Amino acid sequence: MKTIAANELKTKGVSSIEKALEEDAEAMISVRGQERYVVMDKEEYNRLRVCELEAALYETRQQIAVGEFTEESVEDHISRIRKTAK
Repeated sequence: MKTIAANELKTKGVSSIEKALEEDAEAMISVRGQERYVVMDKEEYNRLRVCELEAALYETRQQIAVGEFTEESVEDHISRIRKTAK
């Protein structure tokens, strides 16, 4: 993954990100030598979001399959959440 210094980003702007993304799917932005941010193409971001949602759906289906869920009214659910938050 290519690293772009914040100063390069200031001077060259978005073109430095575009160049970095030609070589890799993501690029790191460093600030004062510390890696702080990751930038990526919107299509890559959307692909990762879909993967994240599919993983959550898979996990939910697994929990339902083994009975790890609660059926309750809205009022009971809110009450349980409030008790947990205390």
